[in-house]
Amino acid sequence: MPDLLSHVLLAYSLAMIASWRYEWITQPYVTVAMAGAFIPDIAKGELLLPNARVEQLLGVPFSWFGLHTTGAVICSVLIGVLLVKATERVRVFVLLSLGATSHLIADAFLLKPTGQSYPLLWPLTRIYPPTPGLYLSTDVEPAIVLGAVALVVYGVTRKRRTSPN
Repeated sequence: MPDLLSHVLLAYSLAMIASWRYEWITQPYVTVAMAGAFIPDIAKGELLLPNARVEQLLGVPFSWFGLHTTGAVICSVLIGVLLVKATERVRVFVLLSLGATSHLIADAFLLKPTGQSYPLLWPLTRIYPPTPGLYLSTDVEPAIVLGAVALVVYGVTRKRRTSPN
């Protein structure tokens, strides 16, 4: 499962770096960003219920992949925002979006046999942008690199909080 771990480590690092600038990004908000990194992988529900089975149950065409696009991610983030107090909604929106966006962008760099990524900006456009093909989702190296980055960010954050200004 290096793929999901990589997404969470990336979201953690980005949120912690943002907390250096914005003091309101506390540990619970960093966790919100990490949860946002899970949103596009709701599409992995296909592993439990294949598309064909859902089509049979609903009686309409269905694909889990649509949940791994910008349009579905925005809808999911908005649902997540409705689950918190009104005073927290803007902050939760920003951090869920940060985590989900980092996931989508990281996936746009995956190695694909066609040399093209997925329709990242659907429903705005159906264009399949080219991908540099930096890694596979099964590669362990991105998780190791992002784990090291997260450790460095954690160390810097801890040092910043303990050192006198």
